[in-house]
Amino acid sequence: MKNIYFIGKEDLTIEDLEWIITGNIKVELSPEAQERIQKCRDYLDQKMETETEPIYGITTGFGSLCNHTIPNDDLSTLQENLVKSHACSVGEEVTPLIVKLMFLLKAHALSLGYSGVQVATVQRMLDLFNNDILPIVYDKGSLGASGDLAPLANLFLPLIGVGDVFYKGQKRDIGTVLDEFGWSPIRLKSKEGLALLNGTQFMSAHGVYAIMKAERLTQRADLIAALSLDAYDGHIEPFDERLHMIRPHPGQLETSRNIRIFLEGSEIITREKKHLQDPYSFRCVPQVHGATRDALSYVKKVVVTEINSVTDNPTIFPEDDMIISGGNFHGQPLAITFDFLAIALAELGNISERRTAQLILGKRDLPEFLVANPGLNSGFMIPQYVAASVVSQNKMYCYAASTDSIVSSNGQEDHVSMGATSAIKLLKVMDNLDIILSIELMNGVQALEFRRPLKSSSLIEKVVKAYRKEVPFIDEDIVMYKEIRKTVTFLNRLKTDIP
Repeated sequence: MKNIYFIGKEDLTIEDLEWIITGNIKVELSPEAQERIQKCRDYLDQKMETETEPIYGITTGFGSLCNHTIPNDDLSTLQENLVKSHACSVGEEVTPLIVKLMFLLKAHALSLGYSGVQVATVQRMLDLFNNDILPIVYDKGSLGASGDLAPLANLFLPLIGVGDVFYKGQKRDIGTVLDEFGWSPIRLKSKEGLALLNGTQFMSAHGVYAIMKAERLTQRADLIAALSLDAYDGHIEPFDERLHMIRPHPGQLETSRNIRIFLEGSEIITREKKHLQDPYSFRCVPQVHGATRDALSYVKKVVVTEINSVTDNPTIFPEDDMIISGGNFHGQPLAITFDFLAIALAELGNISERRTAQLILGKRDLPEFLVANPGLNSGFMIPQYVAASVVSQNKMYCYAASTDSIVSSNGQEDHVSMGATSAIKLLKVMDNLDIILSIELMNGVQALEFRRPLKSSSLIEKVVKAYRKEVPFIDEDIVMYKEIRKTVTFLNRLKTDIP
């Protein structure tokens, strides 16, 4: 049972989701979830037999077509038409890992028992997940209200036997895959198409992925900053615990602790310094990195709340005999927090590039551009250019998409969140941060070699030794883009666990 996760048994955590998608864990509907789903569906079926008033999205059209009543005989066709017509996502294919997260998050939301779907519909989603049959979803097309309509429609086309999937390394028509498994397409009942398409699972899945990566990036940023500080012959005093206890932001305390641990035992950090102070990019690492940590902590709380919420519409309350049409599909809570996190992570890159620039200035007994014969050799001149370029691009990505809105659905959906745009550009910020931190790592390790025979801490020396197996010390100019790529790969594998 250790390799099975039961959807709907308890609240999801980011850690649960990372374990499931990285550990090839199978998912099943818990008995509690099946009971809740069936109870809500039974209530809706009974309601439909006696209800004479129109119910939005169940017996009416959608959006601005909400005043069009649909005959009972056409309710199933209405839901299937909704999925087909809304499958309009365009752009780049969404990475399979995020597609898997979308499946998990939607299955969990439906398992809470307020959406009126069939158990068989959710089960088919889990069947596709467990067999790595992943729908082709594209990253553009959502306004973040009414939820993520276009990409979620692409995600759920295969349930009704339509659309393309990625299976066993190939792009396939879902019809042929269903035949292989002996499965028939799901015949959607009233409300089901709307339950599938309304919701914030595209945004939320990107947010979960971003948090998992951001937690690793912040830790790596601390380690690389510690390495650069030693290479720059910097001071340890700005990381003294007493200093941070009198301004006790949690992230600041954690970062200062990390730096002290990473540099424990270094021969360089403890030696007498000729200079009185370090530039802010070194001295203020706890304050800057720490603020990013605190932002990430806040965003994680928002995302965890979201992934354990019901975000489709209308919402069904069987116990109260109520069907309420509201706006839980609106992605504003996510849009604002994703913009916030993009700014916070971009600042890790901003200060990192400044440390890189300090290392190549030819100060503190380091050669200019970190090569022994500058002039003949350009050394590490241009990697800093690249870092500066990418930092500048991240500033563009920090435009707050959540401050934008555009009218849609003939004026019915007159304020939208743009949360999907916030989510997509957040991932671009993190991809750029990989590059910026990698360039600092390249420079920091190169600079540290000029401190020999002095040694840094055992932890940092272990990192340097592993890095040197893949990227050499540079005596004379070589083609640098290959070394940057190797460093990005190295950084993504780097473990930075703190005891």
